[in-house]
Amino acid sequence: MILVDDAGGEWPMIGHAPWNGCNLADFVMPFFLFIVGMAIALAFKRVPNRLISIKRVITRTIKLLFWGLILQGGYSHAPDKLTYGVDMKRIRWCGILQRIALSYLVVALLEISTKKTQAKELLPRCSVFKLYHWHWLAGACVVVVYLSVIYGVYVPDWHFTVYNIHSPDNGKTFTVTCGVRGSLDPPCNAVGYIDRAVLGINHMYQHPAWKRSKVCTENSPYEGPFRKDAPTWCQGPFEPEGILSSISAILTTIFGVHCGHVLIHLKDHSNRLKHWGVLGFSLLSLGIILHFSNAIQLNKQLYSFSYVCLTAGAAALVFSTFYILVDILGWRYIFLPLEWIGMNAMLVYVMAAEGIFAGFINGWYYEDPHNTLIYWIQKHIFIGVWHSRRLGILLYVIFAEILFWGLVAGALHWLGIYWKL
Repeated sequence: MILVDDAGGEWPMIGHAPWNGCNLADFVMPFFLFIVGMAIALAFKRVPNRLISIKRVITRTIKLLFWGLILQGGYSHAPDKLTYGVDMKRIRWCGILQRIALSYLVVALLEISTKKTQAKELLPRCSVFKLYHWHWLAGACVVVVYLSVIYGVYVPDWHFTVYNIHSPDNGKTFTVTCGVRGSLDPPCNAVGYIDRAVLGINHMYQHPAWKRSKVCTENSPYEGPFRKDAPTWCQGPFEPEGILSSISAILTTIFGVHCGHVLIHLKDHSNRLKHWGVLGFSLLSLGIILHFSNAIQLNKQLYSFSYVCLTAGAAALVFSTFYILVDILGWRYIFLPLEWIGMNAMLVYVMAAEGIFAGFINGWYYEDPHNTLIYWIQKHIFIGVWHSRRLGILLYVIFAEILFWGLVAGALHWLGIYWKL
């Protein structure tokens, strides 16, 4: 997330796809949810007391929602704007941590409610799928609900007001004509309609990726001024972590739980890898087929079924690769910075991915708010040395952010300091 957020502006191929398609940034959220699912399986191998376990799950969910609102609701303006606070009329209710909280809550409660006191061992003729059939039934329900709503709900016309002091249309109200059913286009899909109806249009994300699409700007896939003939919806809000798309995202967490169950119940390396590999390639292939046959396009904003399959399959294969390198070949020391980051994932997410630490450093400037240590390092050590802003920013993110926080997390691990929810 640090890589794609901080370098995506200079490298559009790693930033979010404007609408249909799948770039590197579009794998971040599914990978989060997949590993949350694996963690659920490992954390609840045994459930000695369901009531205590449920209480812990609810408490952790509330904490995730709280931090999600603080970090992405609009209260924090880090790292570039040296202000804080949010107008409650336009606070953003949804976000990354909120989506993780919903998926974690649903899948963790499912895991607890279907788990017996002692972890059940696989019996002859009993597969992992059969042993956890309730999880797959829940996954099937998610797919049915999502597809029924996105293709069956009627989307009426809607209007919005532009809140952007840098836009000549600031304060103007525009109407978007829809009156359709089953549309997957940016302005008239059921995902956006439900969010506008439930969350309220002023509480949605005001800078959706579709602003970089070809129909909106000639600089696509980069950001830029809108085309003169750009449709009015280009300036409208859209919530990429909204209600219906978050329901679909639960399926990714279920795939992660399943891979965690494989890790628990299958004791042999080859059997684990065979299971993960078959599942991963199957899901990856299904997602690609659905996309290129135009049956269901890959779309992170809508969290389409093809997108769920492709990204969950990729997550299973990437996890399998790390499993081979670390657990089988023993290359653990090479990946220690990643291990340390994982031990303090919440701290690194808040300080680095959400820019709180950078915002703090930017608060100490000389004469001009842009004359700070971070801007100086970017300009003179990375951009200036390589005489390229694109390459300089990429190297800055890799070494001054990711590697830096990996070493910080390692020092905290050595001191026994962890931020746990």
